Amino acid sequence: MNAADLESLAIALGLGLLVGIQREWSDSETAGVRTFALLTLFGAVLALLPAPAGAWCAAAGLLPVTVLLALANVGKIKRGETDLGLTTEAAVLVMYGVGVAAGFGETILAVVVGGATALLLHWKRPIHGLIHRIGENDFRGIAHLVLIALVILPVLPDETFGPYNVLNPHKIWLMVVLIVGISLVAYAAQRMLGARQGSVLAGLLGGLISSTATTVSYARQTAAAPQLAATSAVVIMLASTVVNLRALFEVGVAAPGLLPYAIPPLAILTAWMAALSVIVYLVARKHQVEPPQSENPAQLKAAVVFGLLYAVILLTVAAVKEQFGNQALYAVAVISGLTDVDAITLSAARLHEQGTLEPSIAWRIIMIAIVANLVFKGAAAAMLGTRKLGGYVGALFGLSIVAGGALLWLWPDATLGLERLLGGGAGGG
Repeated sequence: MNAADLESLAIALGLGLLVGIQREWSDSETAGVRTFALLTLFGAVLALLPAPAGAWCAAAGLLPVTVLLALANVGKIKRGETDLGLTTEAAVLVMYGVGVAAGFGETILAVVVGGATALLLHWKRPIHGLIHRIGENDFRGIAHLVLIALVILPVLPDETFGPYNVLNPHKIWLMVVLIVGISLVAYAAQRMLGARQGSVLAGLLGGLISSTATTVSYARQTAAAPQLAATSAVVIMLASTVVNLRALFEVGVAAPGLLPYAIPPLAILTAWMAALSVIVYLVARKHQVEPPQSENPAQLKAAVVFGLLYAVILLTVAAVKEQFGNQALYAVAVISGLTDVDAITLSAARLHEQGTLEPSIAWRIIMIAIVANLVFKGAAAAMLGTRKLGGYVGALFGLSIVAGGALLWLWPDATLGLERLLGGGAGGG
């Protein structure tokens, strides 16, 4: 026996003790701390036997483990117990496999599976509580996400088609998965927190789900409760601020080389909008607002629509650049940004990554789309909300648009040395 074997046994023992303590704490009658520790050691010892005996013995070891579980349940039945359950029994089988994995030297696999098992057992109440809060629409959203990410994405061809050589079905749908994933995570957080979230968290999550939908929802809410105009303005402003960070995240995923150019101006705009949010928050902090319920963003129809929109904008930007030059791209950014920032952001990032769009043009297209989106949301807030909300949002968005315009006009094309900070030069220009 060498040091590696001792390490494998120690890992198996530690993981067995971890899960066994949890089962002991839960008053499990089937197996406790000693049983789980011995079980993982049993699996590790069998796996440590010389090849090929180790593999055969590890497989055969499932038989006595299964017999022990059967005997334990027979004893329960004789005592008149009817609710036998299968959680501990399932954990026993998993932890035997963890011991075997540790014995074969698969340390990372053993630690990940053993740790995950302990967490799943310990989080019984939170998981069951979350399940009870999931409605039919929420479950449908989860099913749609599985369909979008695990069924549709793998079968799409990873080849470029069409004019201008920019349409790749696999990469287009991968961006759909990214956007749906961001929105669904924020939606799940909103559902879990419920009415406990304040205006700050409501704005942050609203920006991740949909800043436009958040603006419309809170504007309509002020029509019935005018006293909430200031608080609604906080939520709307924060949601719009988060859009900038969301755009940077999308750029980082789709075109990391563009980040050195995009981070400085967008960070300044974000900081300015965040400061404005703090100011209006200090005015509105005495009031509370009940967050309206967002719709589940993981809808197949919405995903398909976004995918088509992204493909159309990707093709349009490439065509406009080819036919009319870079300056005409700004008009495309304005029109696209009025309703959706994600699609034009990913399109600009993707074309930069392909080397067909200069970085100084790409980040400006993204900022123009963000500014245009502020115009659209400001108009929506003014039309759907109270006059007071329109005044708040008009002032906040107006100052943000001025700041964005100044950055677009005055910002140089240099990257302030960020290409070295973020790991190498940024290509495409």
